[in-house]
Amino acid sequence: MTLSFSASAQEWKPSEPVTVIVPWAAGGATDTVTRVVAGELSKAFGQNFVILNQPGASGSVGTRSAWEAPHDGLTLAAGAAADLGAYPVLGMLDAKLSDWRLYLHVANPGLISVPVNSEWKDFGQLLEALKTSGDPITVSSGGLSSTTAITMQALEKVEKINYRAIVYEGNNPAVISTVSGETQFTATTATDQVDMIRAGRLRPLAVIADQPLELEGFGTVPAITDWLPSIKTAHNYFGVYVPADAPKEVLDAMDKVWAEKIKDNEVLKKHAAERGALFNATYGDEAVAISAPYLSINAWQQFESGAAPNDPSQFGIPKPE
Repeated sequence: MTLSFSASAQEWKPSEPVTVIVPWAAGGATDTVTRVVAGELSKAFGQNFVILNQPGASGSVGTRSAWEAPHDGLTLAAGAAADLGAYPVLGMLDAKLSDWRLYLHVANPGLISVPVNSEWKDFGQLLEALKTSGDPITVSSGGLSSTTAITMQALEKVEKINYRAIVYEGNNPAVISTVSGETQFTATTATDQVDMIRAGRLRPLAVIADQPLELEGFGTVPAITDWLPSIKTAHNYFGVYVPADAPKEVLDAMDKVWAEKIKDNEVLKKHAAERGALFNATYGDEAVAISAPYLSINAWQQFESGAAPNDPSQFGIPKPE
């Protein structure tokens, strides 16, 4: 495919450092990969892209700050596209997914993991405990639209389980709580957990996917569909986002950099492999298409569980098939 860009794509450069708002605590999956992306964008544009962590309300606080800043290309949002598109459904932000220009880089699969000294040696044993325990099994979560929350809602749709989510300000503190034994398991992303897995502090039981995950430095993590063939899974894509009504020269320049500097970026490929993520840099319509399945699962699970007040179809989000 031949890519063409207007002359303005080569002309626009940020006049001052660009702020990239990460709406989660430092050290989590979003923060870690966005820092790598910011470094590559700094090199491509010849201007600093600076990370600002602003957690709160399941990521909506920081995302709202990015939306309310001037739409001039000097403030970007970061995070999961499934969160970005679900905020209107949750009543947290009026901006729909179509109000943003998407620049995706990796997909972060979720892992269900337990402390290494846990009695549960595989996901089947944990699932049996979730189904039969008199006391709720505790799971650490980053909030309403986090990977853990979406995973647990997906489990609830196929099995009757007894659990209690303990919510933290992001996935990194959620993982630490499980490592310390404060919670009994976690279902955050592989990226959040990989260091603790390699250090022998967490035991991954299943990846939230229909294919196993080869985790560098550990081995193979079986797919959750080995136990629950009917569970809904999809790739959870992460990226950086520019308001779609930003000046055309800003969007053209971002498109050009994404196509020429990010799409086959070796630094990001290496980071993804090391962190248990899947590298697939896309933007524009293609980014919307590949992020849609997980957004659909997230938004409709939130609505049908009663956590979200607004019907996803109002915002053009189709029900999962």
